[in-house]
Amino acid sequence: MHSLEQHRAQAPSSVACAVITVSDTRTYETDTGGATLIARLQAAGHQLRQRELIPDDPRQLREVLQRVCREPAIQAVLITGGTGIGQRDQTYETVTAALTKTLPGYGELFRMLSYAEIGAAAMLSRAVGGLIGAVVVLTMPGSPAAVGLAMDRVILPELGHLVREAQR
Repeated sequence: MHSLEQHRAQAPSSVACAVITVSDTRTYETDTGGATLIARLQAAGHQLRQRELIPDDPRQLREVLQRVCREPAIQAVLITGGTGIGQRDQTYETVTAALTKTLPGYGELFRMLSYAEIGAAAMLSRAVGGLIGAVVVLTMPGSPAAVGLAMDRVILPELGHLVREAQR
C-alpha cells in the first residue's frame, strides 16, 4: 500500500469539530454559510462539538479560538466568514497570528478551485489554514457556494488525514 493510502487508512473517520461563523450581520437563523458547513460536515460522518457565531472583531475571535483549541475533544476548527478584503474583515489577520504551523496549500488550492468557478474574483478570498498546536484550523468565505466548494473539494477529502498528521 502506498504511503499516502496508508496514512489515509489510519486517519480517523470521524473528526470532532468546532464551527465558528464570523459575521456582523448573520444570526443563527440567517447563517446559511454556517448551516451549509455543518450539514456537509455531519453528512460526512464528522461531529459538531461546538458552534459559535461572533462579530467581525479580532479580540472576540482570538478569545474564542484560544478557548476552543484548548478543549481536549476538539480536533479541528472550521471558520466561515471575514476572509474578504473589507475594512471589517479581520479573520485572516487574527487566525494567521494564532497559527503555530501554516498550511499554505490550503488557501492556494481553494483559490485555484474558486478561480475555475468565479474567475479572477477568487483573489479576493483570503482563506487560510494551519495548526494551533495539534488542532487543525481552516477558514473559508461565508457564502454557501464558497463553503460548499471548500468542504466538498478540499476539506472533507483530507480532514481525517490532516488530523492524523497534526496529532503525530
